[in-house]
Amino acid sequence: MNPDFKGVIELDVRDSKPDWEPFLARRAPQGAPNVLVILYDDTGLAAWEPFGGGIEMPTLKRLADNGLTYSQWHTTALCSPTRSCFLTGRNHHQNGFATISEAASGFPGYNSHVPPECATMATVLREAGWSTFWVGKNHNVPVDEWTMGASKKRWPLAMGYDRYYGFIGGETNQWYPDLAEDNHYVEPPCSPEEGYHLSKDLADKALEFIRDSRQTEPDKPWYLWFCPGANHAPHHAPREYIDKYKGRFDDGYEAYRDWALARMIDKGILPQDTALTPLNPMREGTFSPLDAVRPWDTLNADERALFSRMAEVYAAMSEYTDVQIGRIVDYLEESGQLDNTLVMYCADNGASGEGSPNGSINEGKFANGFPDDIGQNLAMLDQLGTPATYNHYPTGWAAAFSTPFRMFKRYSYQGGVADPLVVCWPKGIKARGEVRHQYHHCTDIVPTILECCGVTMPASVDGVAQTPLPGVSMRYSFDDADAPTHKETQYYEMLGTRGIWHKGWKAVTEHGPFSDLGNFDKDRWQLFHTDQDRSEALDLAGEHPKKVEEMAALWMSEAKKYNVLPLSDLGVMGILKMEFKPPVPPSRQYAYYPGTSTVPEHSAANTHGVSFKVLADVEFTADSQGILFAHGSRFGGHALFVKNGKLIYVYNFLGIPPEQRLVGDAPRSGKHVVGVEFTKERMGQYKESYGPARLYVDDQVVAEAEIRTMTGHFAITGEGLCIGYDSGDGVSHDYRPRFAFSGGKINKVVFDVGSDLYVDVETHLVAAMARD
Repeated sequence: MNPDFKGVIELDVRDSKPDWEPFLARRAPQGAPNVLVILYDDTGLAAWEPFGGGIEMPTLKRLADNGLTYSQWHTTALCSPTRSCFLTGRNHHQNGFATISEAASGFPGYNSHVPPECATMATVLREAGWSTFWVGKNHNVPVDEWTMGASKKRWPLAMGYDRYYGFIGGETNQWYPDLAEDNHYVEPPCSPEEGYHLSKDLADKALEFIRDSRQTEPDKPWYLWFCPGANHAPHHAPREYIDKYKGRFDDGYEAYRDWALARMIDKGILPQDTALTPLNPMREGTFSPLDAVRPWDTLNADERALFSRMAEVYAAMSEYTDVQIGRIVDYLEESGQLDNTLVMYCADNGASGEGSPNGSINEGKFANGFPDDIGQNLAMLDQLGTPATYNHYPTGWAAAFSTPFRMFKRYSYQGGVADPLVVCWPKGIKARGEVRHQYHHCTDIVPTILECCGVTMPASVDGVAQTPLPGVSMRYSFDDADAPTHKETQYYEMLGTRGIWHKGWKAVTEHGPFSDLGNFDKDRWQLFHTDQDRSEALDLAGEHPKKVEEMAALWMSEAKKYNVLPLSDLGVMGILKMEFKPPVPPSRQYAYYPGTSTVPEHSAANTHGVSFKVLADVEFTADSQGILFAHGSRFGGHALFVKNGKLIYVYNFLGIPPEQRLVGDAPRSGKHVVGVEFTKERMGQYKESYGPARLYVDDQVVAEAEIRTMTGHFAITGEGLCIGYDSGDGVSHDYRPRFAFSGGKINKVVFDVGSDLYVDVETHLVAAMARD
């Protein structure tokens, strides 16, 4: 019996007295606020207009004019890690999120499994009487738990959220997203042709969650974590928003940096004497060449037009998403909730340099270590932002949108970790339209929300003793602009880059991510007095060698305290070797069936960089049509399908035309084994694989050609393996998405990942069935 039960229990219920109180959910403190946290992706401090940038953000401006703008708020430099800090309030290595979940490795700080000692804020708020919702990007599910058969222990509903709707992983196609609701995958409600865009869909769902809660529990406060796909690549936006920005970035990124810095100073975001750092601030050999910036005056007219358009599309995506968020804010005002809603509007890391020096129409090339081709990009200039591209701007715009700092996302310089934050809470903050300069970090968000809600982080959650919160509440700064910073120390580490801030000083190693340099003990530390040099323009290491030693020692002390070691600056190929891979069956064969959910790429049969065979046991008729299997999208993937009496295999190599195709006559009736075999014979300059591909009907080769296959992934996230349909964006231009198989029956599809020759398909299939 519940020990808090205050009723009376006798033999007869007529003589007993009930007491409901112990069994009902706790109520939040009287007058407690709603909480709305809006967390964008990949946005530097100089991107948005309220901070001095060139991207119009009407909703953000509205909130900033009625709240506070923070000029020295910081993140971890990468999305999953920062988001883990929002989840639990602990440092990212404490959460097991040293890096993105897709690049996790088997070390305490790197495994992407949030430990029970780091309970989520949503768990605490739900227990304290709040409804809890998460809408949008979820980059904190471990890759080994993405599949439908995996544990849902670290999906949102088990992490303290009452409802979830969004996408799992680092990014998704804004026109054809891979979506999940609560604990299962779902299809988008409509297509781009019917007006679909992910940002609008997410806002619709957020409004649904809030309204549902409001109409049944009108006095119950709620917490909503709203995480749009913006501003992460692919940069997708409606045409009218893209055209609005036409010509605004034509002067180039150096000119933008000069213009933005002056505006940031004028708005009080930066001190009057803040200096602009060099466009390429790191010495050659200390960072990856893919992070270099091509000066604007070295570009030809076509390249300038292309790069400008890429910035226009990025700006359009950001503003369009802000307008959708505005619909949520409008509803809160109309329903009388805005006044007592604590709104935090921010971004998870600096602007992204993952578009390489030339930008990209397919960001997947970066993840595959494959260079972009300016000619191919130029050919798609008019298609940027549409479903035909998976675009990302060049590194020059990453530097510009992270003005005036060194570098951008992934780096421990300010360019990677200095981010916009606006806080608005009309009932709880007296100040309006003011700037706050106290130094803070994303680990301070949870303590701030808990204090504003009147909730204390419990010492134990579900019987597990909790790791103390390392951050400090920012509430002291709400109504005291001149209050000294309550934070004293914050370490930084991301992909081998290192930094430490302590009482107004910051030390950073000149060591780039993905550089494969190693030799961390030989790193050169730079020293900046950030109280006087906000942009980290002046390196004082030579003048203060003792201070450098102290800061380096402090970094190591923090690193040991928070599970930061071992350091890793591995490149793409090195990460692929260390990432989680599902166990390979002794047979090296994987059996898949129709009528099932998409299998995430990290858990599907891995056909990258190896020989492989795919065998489909199918009952054909003269009307057979549709997908047998599909994996990936038009930006990288392969598919086997039947169309107009033909059996067609397409391998789409990073979206580079033409599609590689094998075509033969499809069986017209009866049960047959059809499939494809690829034999890897050699590797190209960028580790891509070359060799013959053969299309089979039973034991007969009906088509053959040499193809090249990808070594990395078809997609950074999403676009998994489908049997009998193609979810999301189609692999081939030959069909529209889904193209579900009909006019026959798929019994089974078997992937055989190995190096033996494809000789007897019937025997292979029988063997696979026997092992199933």
